[in-house]
Amino acid sequence: MSELIARQSAAPQAGCRPGCGACCIAPSISSPIPGMPKGKPAGMRCVQLDTNNLCRLFGDLRRPRVCLSFDFDAELCGSSSAEAMHNISELERLT
Repeated sequence: MSELIARQSAAPQAGCRPGCGACCIAPSISSPIPGMPKGKPAGMRCVQLDTNNLCRLFGDLRRPRVCLSFDFDAELCGSSSAEAMHNISELERLT
């Protein structure tokens, strides 16, 4: 467990805001997620997002490929979690 926490706490160095979770809520995910075998629609909170908005599957081989490829992007994530949610939701709407 402490190894998982260490990996998640390393994320801010990559730019991610701890507890943001926008990338686990705003986009639709069509591939299966443990606990969500049909994926999830846009705007729905992923069941693997904990109460601190951290992914329970971070570093886990069961994490969907789309989640593995989603990385912090300063322009997309903006300067706040609210801005990230808005930007990712807008991108989802446009695609």
